[in-house]
Parts: sequence; structure tokens; C-alpha cells
Amino acid sequence: MPVIIKEGRFIEDPFTDAGGAFVALDQYSAAVHDREAALTGIDVPADTDPQALAGLMNSVAAIRIAFPSFADGRGFSIARKLRRMGFNGLIRAKGHVLADQYPLAIRSGFDEVEIPNDQAGRMPQSQWREALARTQNNYLDRLKHRAA
Repeated sequence: MPVIIKEGRFIEDPFTDAGGAFVALDQYSAAVHDREAALTGIDVPADTDPQALAGLMNSVAAIRIAFPSFADGRGFSIARKLRRMGFNGLIRAKGHVLADQYPLAIRSGFDEVEIPNDQAGRMPQSQWREALARTQNNYLDRLKHRAA
């Protein structure tokens, strides 16, 4: 069973616990007829052009982007572009994301990270929390507080 990381903590899957389900991008049109849009998420491969998702952004609640390897950073670009295009739903990274990459995932627009259970055993929650802490006291945050 995969592990979901949100705000540096291992949590149960809030999307599927609420009745949501992810479907493959190429199966999306058939799935919409079977499910409510608020409960539908799509699985996006790492080589997807975000512009191809423009027409779907208002009809899905979540987008889960595949990370086939920790060295494959294309998912970060996809998430960033989706946020810039106006997608406000859940964006989840799935696969081989390292705790050290968590700050980049947050800055790119991801809400959650989903990793395999065996990876969670090698990277405990404490590593994810430490990585999250690195995003919260950076130069830009200090500059914003000084201007206020």
C-alpha cells in the first residue's frame, strides 16, 4: 500500500478515502460517465504536455503525475505549468520522489507525494519533515517578513 506525504507527514489517502479514484489519462472520457468529476482524478505520465490537459482541468478534482525515476524531473515542470494554467485541484506526485526533492515538489505546486511502502521504510517521516522545514525559513520568506 502506498504512503501519502502531506505537510511532511505520512497520512492516509484523503482522496480515495473520500471515494475518489484515479484513472489513466487515456481512459478519462469513459471514466467521467461512471463517476462524478469531484471524485475523479487522472494519472499523467511524465512525458505529458501540460497543454494537452487544458480542457480537462475544470472537470477533474486531482491530477497525479508519475515519477518513474528520482532522476526524472519532468513532473516538477508539469506541476508548475498546471498551476500557472490555473489548476486549483489536488496535484500529487507518484513514484520515485526523494525526501530531498520534497521542497522542490512543494514549490512546483504539488500538494502531496505518494511513494511505495518500501521507500517509506527507507525514508521515514522525520526525513520528510526535515525537508519541509527547509522550505519554511528561506531568504524570500525572511524578506517578506521584513517588508511587512
